Amino acid sequence: MNYESDKVLSDYILMHFGEHDQRMPWGIGKLAALDFPLQTVSYFTQKRVDLSLDLGCAVGASAFHLSKTSAKVIGIDFSKLFIDTANQLREHGEIDYSYQEEGNRFIPTTAKIPEGSVPENISFAEGDAMNLPEGFKGFDCVHAANLICRLPDPMMLLDRLPSLVKQGGELVLATPFSWSEEFTAKENIPKGDSWEWLQAALEKHFECINHADEVFTIRDHVRKFQLGVSKVSHWRRL
Repeated sequence: MNYESDKVLSDYILMHFGEHDQRMPWGIGKLAALDFPLQTVSYFTQKRVDLSLDLGCAVGASAFHLSKTSAKVIGIDFSKLFIDTANQLREHGEIDYSYQEEGNRFIPTTAKIPEGSVPENISFAEGDAMNLPEGFKGFDCVHAANLICRLPDPMMLLDRLPSLVKQGGELVLATPFSWSEEFTAKENIPKGDSWEWLQAALEKHFECINHADEVFTIRDHVRKFQLGVSKVSHWRRL
């Protein structure tokens, strides 16, 4: 997938900031009211913290939600286009874009940051989740949604997590375990059950507080949607 394309950017802005009837105009049960970035952030204990990290933040909605309870949020993504967009939203509070209705017909609209977010508490930067700066450590909250199965070597991030999260701090991971050699080297894809693999990788340093399956959608156009089910897990650093 080319995360630097205008179409993918539009799809992700819509997923992160679109109105419910824009993301899913058909009113199909729960799918009509999905807000996946808010849903994953809601797994954290809702209390004031000093420092949060959003890995694979895309165009930034989860970082904006984290800013409601964090004095400082750092959002990191590998895509320059996503980070440029997130920074525009942080600076201006909104951004104009168009999403595909069908064929060559696009609908112009405006994405606005979530109500109650504190953009001045956020900084966005390009970065590699497998090669984070050495100074990144001691975060109160670390959030990584639908990232692990898009990394060439996910264990590099999982091995780094104990130093990223402070003792007693919280970690929220979400992943549909959509393993593909397009993103992850064959030898780095788990051989057995992916959830068991993830638990084994974390259990030495983290306690699992809660986990559940959460649905997410990405709209291609008005009659075609990508539907995924992400395993969302909430952990506390031992």
